[in-house]
Amino acid sequence: MPRLLPALAISSLSIATLALGALASPALAAGDPVKGEQVFKRCMTCHTTAQGAPNKVGPNLFGVVGAQAGHVEGFRYSDAMKGSGLTWDEATLDAYLTKPRELIPGNKMAFVGLPKEQDRADVIAYLSTLK
Repeated sequence: MPRLLPALAISSLSIATLALGALASPALAAGDPVKGEQVFKRCMTCHTTAQGAPNKVGPNLFGVVGAQAGHVEGFRYSDAMKGSGLTWDEATLDAYLTKPRELIPGNKMAFVGLPKEQDRADVIAYLSTLK
């Protein structure tokens, strides 16, 4: 039995640490797709969102939420983006839209990011409607 107690203590400590980490990490703010469409106008210089619309300097973003990074047919992605292995879920989009070059060093996107959490949440809510 003495060998079990240290293992239980470590296991309990690990679980407590994970639980505290989860509580400390910021949750994504609730986004408003209507406001997100307005914020997204900054992105329209480089991106289209209509199904079947052509790529611009950046890829068409129709259906991007839930898609693999580097998935748009006919768009020439950087090796960094193609090799990222990311899926564009809400958390990944939030991290990318915060500082694109930090999440995927070497990607081609020149945009510096959206510093306001609510703007990112709104844009993600808007992109989520594009299905």
